[in-house]
Amino acid sequence: MTTRVLIVDDSALMRQLLTSLLSQDPEIEVVDAAPDPLIAREKIKALNPDVITLDVEMPRMDGLTFLRKIMTLRPMPVVMISTLTQAGTETTLEALEAGAVDFVAKPVNPAGAAMAALAEELRAKVKSAARTRVRARPAEVRPRAPQRQALNRQTGKILLIGASTGGVEALKTVLMDMPADCPPTLVTQHMPERFTSAFANRLNRECPMSVSEAADNLRLQPGCVYIAPGAHHLELHREGLSYVCRLHDGPPVCGHRPSVDVLFRSGAKAAGPKIIGVILTGMGKDGAEGLLELRKAGASTIGQDEATSLIYGMPRVAFERGAVERQYPLTEIAGAIIERCVDKASVGARL
Repeated sequence: MTTRVLIVDDSALMRQLLTSLLSQDPEIEVVDAAPDPLIAREKIKALNPDVITLDVEMPRMDGLTFLRKIMTLRPMPVVMISTLTQAGTETTLEALEAGAVDFVAKPVNPAGAAMAALAEELRAKVKSAARTRVRARPAEVRPRAPQRQALNRQTGKILLIGASTGGVEALKTVLMDMPADCPPTLVTQHMPERFTSAFANRLNRECPMSVSEAADNLRLQPGCVYIAPGAHHLELHREGLSYVCRLHDGPPVCGHRPSVDVLFRSGAKAAGPKIIGVILTGMGKDGAEGLLELRKAGASTIGQDEATSLIYGMPRVAFERGAVERQYPLTEIAGAIIERCVDKASVGARL
């Protein structure tokens, strides 16, 4: 089945480049291109594309404003074309929260290997976007308030979370429903360099716990979330009576660095039954084998269900391989994590 794409970008050179890169794939048809959102709006009505590629920074109406209008009035898959500036990074993260399926970062030096990598990534993400479940968004989104009461004690549990496409919004949903004194949490979200730091800072501003980019040999603390830096694998290691983050730049696993499999496998080896492993929305199979190793090591394992996953790829593979104890809708995952943090016997003794 052919994926029909509309390109929206104010740069004539970029419109030509994206058209050329996408058109080389026989499964993709570029139906047209628009220099700004106002023209794009009319082309969407006339052409009914499957996917839009949308520039972040444009005249007459910026990409983020146009995206919000699309998601309110005519929801459809959107892939953002992002700059690597700080402003572009922040806007891209806002776009992912607002409903964009994914993003592609413009290469700093668009030539040779960088161009080939861009072409491969762009085509894969456009075709993947065409298969997503895009839902209408309200015109105004009220800030979410934390829903969980404090644990009021250290549980001895360590939370490991893996996500890919759709994970920016999904991870925020889970963390916003967790208490400020959550168990130490390590997160691998497929995301390139320059974006993970901004992502961690954004979550830190909005979530009840402390969120930061992971650093090598950083000792884990309750109430803290550690995000894998782009281009580095994140692992959990035991050091005496404590646990620490370890970073390395080994080869990609399942095509990714950071890789969810690497994080989960390290958790199985370092802490086994103390781990709660969670796999969220994402394309591909990264994390499935690692989550299975976690379950075999005695960890509790949770998967996001099909109905609430933007892309039911990673959770599906993990579920089919027997790595997931139970699947939950996204809004119920935080509650499921908290249930596994609480020692039911000790709770019963206090009642």
